[in-house]
Amino acid sequence: MKHRGRHRRRRRGAALRAVLAGTALALTAAATLISTSQAGVAADPGALAPLASPADTGRLRLQEHLVPGRSLDRLAAAMGRPAGVDAVLRDADRRLREADDCSADDRASLPVAPAATRAYCWDPADTAGDWRPASVTTSGDDDGVWGTHRVILAGWTHSATAGRPGERGLTRVAFVNADDPARLAYRWVLPVVPVDGGRDYRGLAAGVSGMAWYKDKLLITTTSGGADALYVYDLDRIQRTTVDAPAIGRVPGGWSAGGYDYVLPAVASYRFAAGRCSASGPPCPGALALDRGTAPDSLVAAEWTAPDGDRRARLWRYAFDTDPARPGLLATDGAGRVDAVEAYRTRAAGIRGVLSYREAGADRPSWYVGRLPGTQDGHGGLWRQDTERTREARCGADASDRCWARDAGSLSYWRGTGEVWSLSDRMLFALPLAALDRSLD
Repeated sequence: MKHRGRHRRRRRGAALRAVLAGTALALTAAATLISTSQAGVAADPGALAPLASPADTGRLRLQEHLVPGRSLDRLAAAMGRPAGVDAVLRDADRRLREADDCSADDRASLPVAPAATRAYCWDPADTAGDWRPASVTTSGDDDGVWGTHRVILAGWTHSATAGRPGERGLTRVAFVNADDPARLAYRWVLPVVPVDGGRDYRGLAAGVSGMAWYKDKLLITTTSGGADALYVYDLDRIQRTTVDAPAIGRVPGGWSAGGYDYVLPAVASYRFAAGRCSASGPPCPGALALDRGTAPDSLVAAEWTAPDGDRRARLWRYAFDTDPARPGLLATDGAGRVDAVEAYRTRAAGIRGVLSYREAGADRPSWYVGRLPGTQDGHGGLWRQDTERTREARCGADASDRCWARDAGSLSYWRGTGEVWSLSDRMLFALPLAALDRSLD
């Protein structure tokens, strides 16, 4: 039985490679038919420009706000013993299908170049409505496993203008059990924010734009455009709801989350000290990623700017705290303030994914930036930048730079496998970082 199972997995793997190779060829052929004007080839964003003046770096300062422990304990006491990640994974009720079982439209959303080596489409019920995937992070960001499980987390955002009013702008997270690459399954968890001293909670109705998993914490940034730059969630504090009702929070008879069985209460937030994000003030944070190649480990972020605009985006990083009593929180001074330890400007716009990685022996990290295609629908672009130069992935006879995934989301590096995980508007996928680098040389 074990041999037969192995052979089936090999056949599935061969079929997946064939499907992905066919998809890449078809998309590359399509790219050759796009004229230079249609491709919207972006101007070279050039090398990264360091930001060092107090006027620039001061706008990146954060103020930490911890949810009082008594509030979290009050909520846990009322809702019952936390469930934890393992319970959510055991309760997975939806399947991700491998690429060869996905529709042509799903596969057409994958990168043209470099081609994905693993790809999965979501349950059709989840992509048919007003929810859209936006961000991804994995247990590979940390030690590779959470307990005994390999886990992928994908953040989704509901339309702010369509659908049921109670869902508009909400964030939800798919907890994906990735122990068996041929059988990925997931369960939805709703991030919430405690209110009234832990006697109630509200949904995170701000739209997820980036996520990063570090130690026992999940850090989420949103598209709300407010002063809140980051929300922090403790993965040991997942709670079960007790009432299936449209409302989110405390209801007659118990606790509800708009039909979701699990909620994840925030334990902290970070707000820009200078107020709401704006063109002349703090950046509107977009993509997030973890960089374990710095000392200490750091959180990297990219500013969200319109893909067809001329506003220059900022890239920056914050250091994580090394105090064992503050796992997964950012390093603060005595007043709870967090300053960026590195910052740049880039001419790339419409950034949806960011990754910082330093190769062994390199004197500086490379910044990988995935972006939307501007006013036109379709595939986005991918750049690798540092303070000396930039490289981009190009494909097709006209060297179009629209080679990345369609409506691509964030980037997450799994150190143990050397893979970069990302997602399109239809699929979750992975490819080796080495392949990404070859496409950018």
